[in-house]
Amino acid sequence: MKKFLLLVSIFCLAVSGSLMAKTYRISVNQFVEHPALDAVLKGFKKSLLDQGVSVQYKVHNAQANMGTANQIAQQILGERPDLILAIATPSAQACAQALKKAPSSMKATLLFSAVTDPVSAGLVKSAMRPGGNITGVSDMTPIDKHMGMILEILPNLKRLGVIYNSGEANSKILVKLMKQEARKRGFRVVEATATKSSEVYQAAKSLVGRAEAAYIPTDNTVVSAFESAVKVGVQFKLPIFAADVDSVPRGAAAAMGFDYYKHGYQTGLMAEKILKGQSPATTAVETQKELQLHINLTYAKKMGLKIPQSIVNKADKVYK
Repeated sequence: MKKFLLLVSIFCLAVSGSLMAKTYRISVNQFVEHPALDAVLKGFKKSLLDQGVSVQYKVHNAQANMGTANQIAQQILGERPDLILAIATPSAQACAQALKKAPSSMKATLLFSAVTDPVSAGLVKSAMRPGGNITGVSDMTPIDKHMGMILEILPNLKRLGVIYNSGEANSKILVKLMKQEARKRGFRVVEATATKSSEVYQAAKSLVGRAEAAYIPTDNTVVSAFESAVKVGVQFKLPIFAADVDSVPRGAAAAMGFDYYKHGYQTGLMAEKILKGQSPATTAVETQKELQLHINLTYAKKMGLKIPQSIVNKADKVYK
């Protein structure tokens, strides 16, 4: 009897060990390479590592090309992953469309990160009850706080430029919110669009003389070529503000935004629950609530902008 019980115990330990040692396959569709989205992936990987989840990754990057994002989505279906991670709205939309048309044998859970408005983007039915095989973490920008920060630095601002890709659903939503906030606060939004990264310099230059400062939202196309906008800002003394703190060391005068590494880490916590069997249909979309204020005094000066010391004193990080 003792020998039998010993054999049973050894068998149970072996089964338990094999379950713990399971390696999950995660395929990633990232829309473009830039510091914020790169930080999402780093945070995601670290989160699962910290939770002891063994993962084999296949990472794909669309390089800001929607056609490529769609091709990647189809390729990912063939990889038959346990989970799909889509970083940024265009990649999430591409994967969602591919999953919708895929046979049931190829269905997988889609987890998104750095998506502004998943409901308007057609990814989920509602934030509280997504209702399908898609959920994730939203980076909806608190536009009111962003505009408040800019007006605190430039209290007499009358015309604020915004550079964005009108083809990105997330950007259109943010510009709409900007205009609503501008009406409340008594200034005007001046638009400049760029459909690809090579057009960012000219888009920024078109704001010279039409706006007193420029704001770059969490637009993947524009952020991927952020230095082009900074070049215009320095050359023509047009202060550039950003929606993500990762753009501040690249030359933004200031930004109040999310730490995208933490954003990715939070997405990883959600991934672990789903890999363990939690249903995405009832897993509410999460948001990141912590905001940080980063300031780049060197580039602010180059752009002819003096940031009040009272604002510098409350910044979480200051680049000098």
